[in-house]
Amino acid sequence: MYDPTDPSTRFPGLRRRGFLAAAGGAAGLGALALAGCSGTGPAANDAGKDGGTPRRGGRLRAAFAGGGASETLDPHLGNLFADAARSKALFDKLADYGADLSAEPRLAEKWEPNAALDRWTVTLRQADFHDGKPVTAADVLYSYRRIADPEQAYRARASLEPIDLTASRATGARTLEFVLKRPTAELPNVLAAFGTYIVPDGADDFAKPVGSGPFRFVSFAPGRTTVLRRFEDHWDGAPHLDELEFVVANEESARINALLGGQVEYAHELNPATGRAHEKSGSIGIVRLRNSAMQAFAMKTDRPPFDDPRVREVFFHIAGRKELVDGALSGAGEIGNDLFGKGYEYYADELPQREQDIDRARHLLKQAGAEGLKVTLDTSAVAAGFTEAAGIFRDQAARAGVTVDVRMGSKDSYWKDILDSGTLCCYRSGAMPIESHISQRLLTDSTTNATKWQDRSFDTLYQQAQSTKDRTERGALYGRMQRRLHAEGGFLVWGFGDWILGLAPSVRGVAREAPANTLDWARFDKVWLA
Repeated sequence: MYDPTDPSTRFPGLRRRGFLAAAGGAAGLGALALAGCSGTGPAANDAGKDGGTPRRGGRLRAAFAGGGASETLDPHLGNLFADAARSKALFDKLADYGADLSAEPRLAEKWEPNAALDRWTVTLRQADFHDGKPVTAADVLYSYRRIADPEQAYRARASLEPIDLTASRATGARTLEFVLKRPTAELPNVLAAFGTYIVPDGADDFAKPVGSGPFRFVSFAPGRTTVLRRFEDHWDGAPHLDELEFVVANEESARINALLGGQVEYAHELNPATGRAHEKSGSIGIVRLRNSAMQAFAMKTDRPPFDDPRVREVFFHIAGRKELVDGALSGAGEIGNDLFGKGYEYYADELPQREQDIDRARHLLKQAGAEGLKVTLDTSAVAAGFTEAAGIFRDQAARAGVTVDVRMGSKDSYWKDILDSGTLCCYRSGAMPIESHISQRLLTDSTTNATKWQDRSFDTLYQQAQSTKDRTERGALYGRMQRRLHAEGGFLVWGFGDWILGLAPSVRGVAREAPANTLDWARFDKVWLA
């Protein structure tokens, strides 16, 4: 029977290769790539370019890894890249990150702090929801209070912690005053944080969501497809496309085959080897977002064996970072130094680059009484390079006398599974300010704390940094925090990979300087079909 919501019937070439839902992740990021297709039409080497006059019309089909039957259109629950792409099409935030990770106004027209930095006045621009109702200060307060609900595990909850949402108030239909628990110098970063979307006052059912984003809801089949239609009255101008369809494809091979077969026009999160193989073919377009994906292993610091900081240091010394980048990312990236945000503001680039030191690793193992250590490394084909990195690290660990058993996880539930379970896992992240990485992943109350790093003195340093007006002094505090993480944290950051997108020859307007998680990444309202 023909089911219009089932990609295996609407995209028959995908059934054979497993057109299934898969987790992709939060906060995590990976690398992407493509292959070639045949046919006539615009040249593939023009794909994604801004040249020419935008053409109105058509449906663009975008293939993403997804989250299976548990997917939701609730923008406050999303953790996957597919979630983020759908949410930014349907909803707006007060601010979002530009390519340089500075906060850019979106629904907020402007913001202004008082001299003490403990009260911020935000003025909203004139914008409407899809049902024609205006976006108001009441909608903002409702959305933020919903996210901050202590009974829920919304990802942005920790980011909103500085705001006293009980004392904050609407001062007009389009103005509000955020009262802060302490002076906060970088509140715009909070307004731009992942998951801080504005929904209508009282909204709690997202089966047929109403947002203020550039596309409006048509249909949703969890783990399969999402169809959206142009919102003509969007405050930032109506999209060029008539319709946008998100198609869930778990396997990288399925996304490439769909692109090659003309069944989708945009393929997200493909592996570097595929990108390299087809980059010069001229049959499809490739966009590389350089070094925008942190690649890491996450060690759970609250349980054996990684509750011993000496064992964490052992693993820091085991890692041969260049071998991991060359093998798992096909060389499409650069080595990491066990810290997030290489090249970003406040990054502690003064710390010496950590090198592989097997002798030091063996010495620390003996000192910790952990000789003959055996650990399980959770991985999955959910992200490019994960399974390759796990195999390489297993072999590196063996040289230090550590046995690493690689365990393959479900692509559908990997990101949920590794958040609380296991002891060691493959991990990745997209772009965000270092401040946001800390607030969402490294504070005691962070809801996506995959390393279970929980230290009240570290929390206090973070709050102190938030409250420091002087940028140099604030940077010094972030430097102190990063030195601690470098010495004893739970993230073994081995590399930063390119983010590779695959485009059909007809696609135009895809941003080429937009790291994943920023405003112009997966921004389909500015894309058109030639």
